Amino acid sequence: MVQISQTDTVKDVAIIGAGPVGLFAVFECGMVGLSCHVIDSLADIGGQCTALYPEKPIYDIPAYPEVKASDFIEKLEQQAAPFDPNYQLNQQIVAIENIDNIWRLSTSTGNTLKAKSIIIAGGAGAFGPNRPPLDDIESYEGTSIFYMVRQKDAFKGKDIVIAGGGDSAVDWALALNDIAASVSLVHRRDKFRAAPESIKQLEALQSISKIDILTPYQLHGLQGDAGVLSGVDLIDKDKKIRTVKADILLPFYGLATSLGPIAEWGLDLNKNHIDVHPTTCATNIAGIYAIGDIAAYENKLKLILTGFSEAAFAAHHIHKLQNPENPLHFEYSTTKGVPEA
Repeated sequence: MVQISQTDTVKDVAIIGAGPVGLFAVFECGMVGLSCHVIDSLADIGGQCTALYPEKPIYDIPAYPEVKASDFIEKLEQQAAPFDPNYQLNQQIVAIENIDNIWRLSTSTGNTLKAKSIIIAGGAGAFGPNRPPLDDIESYEGTSIFYMVRQKDAFKGKDIVIAGGGDSAVDWALALNDIAASVSLVHRRDKFRAAPESIKQLEALQSISKIDILTPYQLHGLQGDAGVLSGVDLIDKDKKIRTVKADILLPFYGLATSLGPIAEWGLDLNKNHIDVHPTTCATNIAGIYAIGDIAAYENKLKLILTGFSEAAFAAHHIHKLQNPENPLHFEYSTTKGVPEA
């Protein structure tokens, strides 16, 4: 379980982004003796793996012929745990300044974090849910409307409406049908943009009335009171309204991404990516690094395993930067081991 601290202690590194590459950067930094803050705009760690496709298998992780995205993030969290990262979630870095070689990072919630170096591991930038344009939606968020599922059991026995046509919507319809009182899947088109096998499972459950597929419909309104949902209004292409019983609404319309304030920090940008040195991941600003999908250099491959390698490059260069009089005597993990959590 992620432990969140409010400490203002100066850490060696502030890692912006808690996706898989950011989490592995905690491990790589820890292995060379660097402590870390970890900041993410989402309310949970894992980035896109958690928010978009937690139930989907990933096939290109070394030693894992197949691993479910949520399990993959859980293992990365366990791997980082011995190094006691300070997680600051559900907030965005809005400003940075360097005073006496210490970076001060201000967050959208009013926190101030201090670190000697910064690693930007933000994927495509800061994430936030694409909210459907429904009146009074904010009053239901967190009680009846959720943009990601953290614990399936929280929805046991509930009437659930899932909106969307991609992998996340289909995956969660499949995953929740066994514990929910009912599952209705709403999409504005008749076809879904999900894995063929998932669609086959969805159609099989529809045929035995385990899932109600409602197409072509769009969300139109909310029924309920004081943040407690009782129904969802849908509208079809002929403007006919239909109300579906619902305790829970899960809109899966993807995530809005933006560099946000990062774009104003004076970094060398290349089409919403940050140019870095390919063997150190250093940016044009001393003490700031970028890794993962947000980092750009010639012949860059946007793969998780590339980001893992970049995390190691950045960690080792940061150690050298911060400890010029104390060269790192590199040892393999099989030799030095890993501290116990």
